[in-house]
Amino acid sequence: MEHLLKEERQQLILEALQENNKVTVPALSRRFGTSEVTIRRDLSELASTGKLIRAHRGALRVVPAPPEPPVVQRIALERELKEKIARAALELVEDGESIFIGSGSTMAVFARALSCKKRLTVFTNALNVASELAGCEDEITVVVTGGVVRAQELSLLGHIAEQTLPQVHVNKIFMGVQAVNLEDGWTTDHMPEVATTRRILEMAPELIVLADHTKLGRSAAAYIAPAARMKALVTDARADPKLVALFEASGIRVIVARE
Repeated sequence: MEHLLKEERQQLILEALQENNKVTVPALSRRFGTSEVTIRRDLSELASTGKLIRAHRGALRVVPAPPEPPVVQRIALERELKEKIARAALELVEDGESIFIGSGSTMAVFARALSCKKRLTVFTNALNVASELAGCEDEITVVVTGGVVRAQELSLLGHIAEQTLPQVHVNKIFMGVQAVNLEDGWTTDHMPEVATTRRILEMAPELIVLADHTKLGRSAAAYIAPAARMKALVTDARADPKLVALFEASGIRVIVARE
């Protein structure tokens, strides 16, 4: 295979990833009879187009994010994992803080877990998050943005929400994601969500993402923000250790819920 064109070699690399989920530079160098420098260049080029995830001495396969069912159905899926993630994320919330909580099934479970906190102010664009916190009015003040209702997600989007958000400052932002990896960043398949989410990210520098293992290493159609925008990632014990290590190596604090 020493005389393969670059395009042929890269196609074979992608086929190897489909079969094995990961490849290493030394193994590919031996297989194609070419230098490790050339292989690393191939992997970097493929990573730049989102076709793989670059890793130490190799690469991992990008797994497309599956279509998401409505949020009311997703809450019941992997409920135990979501509850573990929510409990682990509680250590990042201090009594007396102002925080923003985004939409999603994990975020609704997280909101319910906040009932143990005191003197919180919670801003949200998620109707189900507001509903979960409505019974805690003695300790938690809930502020809901305006906007157009996205029924499937029970979230509020659009220019009304985007005009409201800059008027608010919070200590921390807690968000769920559909897909995130280091190469493609945080992505979604719902285009109208992008502008509102980007405006949310302007509310505070500290972004904490709650995402179970199925969301990591995946990629969707529309780019929201780089993975490096996250200060912390809270996930579950079924997360791929290699992906966890990659996030940590990039400077992101990763909390793995193991209880």
